[in-house]
Amino acid sequence: MPGIRLLRVLEKLYSCDNMVKDSVKAGEIPSTRDIYRRTLNMAVPATTETVFVGIMGIIDTIMVGTISAAAIAAVGITNQPRFIVLSIIVALNTGVTAIVARRKGEGDLLSARSSLKQATVLSLIFSLLVSVAAYIFAYPLLSFAGANSEIIDDSVMFFRITMISIPFASLGMTIIAAQRGAGHTRISMQVNIAANVVKIIFNFILINGYLGFPRLGIKGAAIATIIGFIVSFGMSIYSVSGKSSELNIMSFEGWKFDKRTLGGFMNVGSGALVEQLFMRFGFFMFVRVVAGLGTMAIIIHQICMNIVMLSFCFADGLGIASGSLVGQSLGAKRPDMAMIYGKVCQRIGVTLSTIMSFVFIFGRRGLIRLFTSEEEIITTGSYLILILAVITFAQISQFVISGGLRGAGDAKFVAFVAFTTIGILRPGLAWLFAFPMGMGLIGVWFAFLADQVIRLALNYGRFATGKWMHIRL
Repeated sequence: MPGIRLLRVLEKLYSCDNMVKDSVKAGEIPSTRDIYRRTLNMAVPATTETVFVGIMGIIDTIMVGTISAAAIAAVGITNQPRFIVLSIIVALNTGVTAIVARRKGEGDLLSARSSLKQATVLSLIFSLLVSVAAYIFAYPLLSFAGANSEIIDDSVMFFRITMISIPFASLGMTIIAAQRGAGHTRISMQVNIAANVVKIIFNFILINGYLGFPRLGIKGAAIATIIGFIVSFGMSIYSVSGKSSELNIMSFEGWKFDKRTLGGFMNVGSGALVEQLFMRFGFFMFVRVVAGLGTMAIIIHQICMNIVMLSFCFADGLGIASGSLVGQSLGAKRPDMAMIYGKVCQRIGVTLSTIMSFVFIFGRRGLIRLFTSEEEIITTGSYLILILAVITFAQISQFVISGGLRGAGDAKFVAFVAFTTIGILRPGLAWLFAFPMGMGLIGVWFAFLADQVIRLALNYGRFATGKWMHIRL
């Protein structure tokens, strides 16, 4: 019967029995059920966290939209400049996750704690420097990002206020990166969900002026962002202060910088920093192409990018799990299990992609109506969401694979891919399709699709070679 045949095909596809060759096996392989159980135990909290945070981001945009459609553009255009500011912190945290995962796999928790302590010192120094510079140069930075005269003043105000929170955000992110490397994705989930709930509550209070507070509009949204990051910072510190915490940093030992740890940060972090800079430059130029199409294009693009976050969050959560599992397996001298966990996360990603694609196809107009009732935005946005239904397959898969490569310490190759696809291909094709070929915003999103597909092909090819198994940290 067709149904039975389909079940057999799926069983064979999802089975872990033949995911690695016998020549690669370094020990006994657990059962398929045990492998999926461990993967899901790590992936479900990570994915729940990123999806919930993504939904909170959508709600945040909807709340800003109650001010005006232009307010969505003013706040949205600050995203890439803010990510550029955080690039060095994100790169450092990539190294933190990889090294803590490797040390835990080796059973060396003292070195894992010391790695986190050294990382927090670096995170504090870097965050103070970049936040001050960003505050001073906010106006030219946002002007270059494409903020026109309609939104530039509001954009600069929002950006400068949120820069105050960067040191709190950075330290919290560094601690959470270490917790993820140790496999404590549930702690990460609790911290980020709580912080975002607090942010949304204060958005509600401060944007429109409830409970006796003045109506602050965009300024209120910025203040709510600061409060959310302070909550995240406080909870992160608490997570590494108890005696029962594997990553307890409340002692005087381990704060001194050592060559092994700094070398690991440099090895992984330098590649991750290059990746982040290429990514942010590419995203920056991508948004500039959109800005060249006018304020309405910015609004439509920003709304649809919020919906992209639904797909991105599933991808990010699985990428976190993949990186942690791969790193811990390599630390335990089990490259065969690292390969298996990477492939298992990939199969889970394909399943989620299929579900998300149906949601986007059949719910596209309803999703856009959450943000606006303007028919022009809904109609154009619906075409973009149809493109997203295809993008989501490549996006989730390539995030899972690149997460595994980063967890193995192969950040330099991931950086090369980012340079090729995000730094050059995506903005270049976006401009070509949007202007010379006259495809406008639709062309921009076809460039987005091309970027994701090529990134998937390159990262998958690297993962299949197994070269990442031999990187030492």
